[in-house]
Amino acid sequence: MSGVKKNFTDNAKPVYHIIDSLSGLKEAAVALKKEKTIAVDLEADSMYHFKEKVCLVQMASTTLNLLIDPLSIMDLSPLKPLFSDTKIKKIFHGADYDVRSLYRDFKIEINNLFDTQLASMFLGIRETSLNAVVQSRFGVLLDKKYQKKDWSIRPLPKEMTDYAVQDVMYLIPLAKILEKELKKKKRLDWVKEECHGLSKVRHVLISNKPLFLSFKGAGRLDLCSLCVLEAILQFRSKIAKKKDRPLFRVFGNEAVMKMAKKKPTSLASLKKFDALSEKQMKMYGDTLLKTINDALKKKDRQLPVYPRQKTSPLSPGTHERVKALKSWRDKRAKELKLDPAILFNKATLTVIAKKNPFFKKDLQAIRDIKSWRTVFFGKEILSVLRELKN
Repeated sequence: MSGVKKNFTDNAKPVYHIIDSLSGLKEAAVALKKEKTIAVDLEADSMYHFKEKVCLVQMASTTLNLLIDPLSIMDLSPLKPLFSDTKIKKIFHGADYDVRSLYRDFKIEINNLFDTQLASMFLGIRETSLNAVVQSRFGVLLDKKYQKKDWSIRPLPKEMTDYAVQDVMYLIPLAKILEKELKKKKRLDWVKEECHGLSKVRHVLISNKPLFLSFKGAGRLDLCSLCVLEAILQFRSKIAKKKDRPLFRVFGNEAVMKMAKKKPTSLASLKKFDALSEKQMKMYGDTLLKTINDALKKKDRQLPVYPRQKTSPLSPGTHERVKALKSWRDKRAKELKLDPAILFNKATLTVIAKKNPFFKKDLQAIRDIKSWRTVFFGKEILSVLRELKN
């Protein structure tokens, strides 16, 4: 590892090392174990395969740029102690997807995570994409043309590996800048607590539940349309799995919803509704129509029902408390130059309004609230609620 040094000059290509063997990974893990801070990013293949997987893990320290190839190594267990080590800070930008993917594919758990996108949001920065932040802080424009490429191809072209290393090489200096600014604004503890929660998110496992439950707009359909929708979704999923393609590459959600609503029963009506291309019509038309017609034959008792959460309407008092808390939050967010939802989203305000705490211990007992919110804003929240009571 000693020969692989970082290079931050503006015009030179970054120097990096590709790790594609278990022995190389073990050596890299030993080298990284000596670091206090490590930057991390992932590349996956969700736009090209039915079941997405992590195809590249980029890691950087102050002295190393490493590209780890999990398609060649398969076993990333040597990295587990590194990621779980509470003494080593792991820096991500937009960590949610990465945290879920690392646990899903490799059962890697992360401690001491710092998310530079989250940190930027808590500083009131509007444009928080990595490209925007790096350009703002370092005057460097990242080339994002390979972002949506197929990272499962092997060998990876050098242009793609050059691109991949850019996503981590600025994260450590960026984190230092952001931490300093957060500390100055007394918001570093806020971000640390949010990052701790972020490190615990997990990938949602596929279950035997109906596919329409995760399809946008399904809850607004009548029972017959919902039945057709589920049939089309099951058909699309079967084709996508067989061909190893992502769902949208079979046909998109807009086409699915249009067919569920219009319910074409012949090739002529399917063509008339303009849901599919000529190529898709030839490939899937007949089988798709049979799928729709079979769904339409189902009796009322066989039709699926969209599950509704029973929610009681807010009482007049609760509604007034939500309104008062929202007014207070919006004012404080403006003073702090933050997005109001970062301080308290509507759901959290509603929970507080329903509980209507009188003492700080009552506020702290509400599970939906992170402790930094009660520490920094607890007195103000209780003051708003007490004023309404009086």
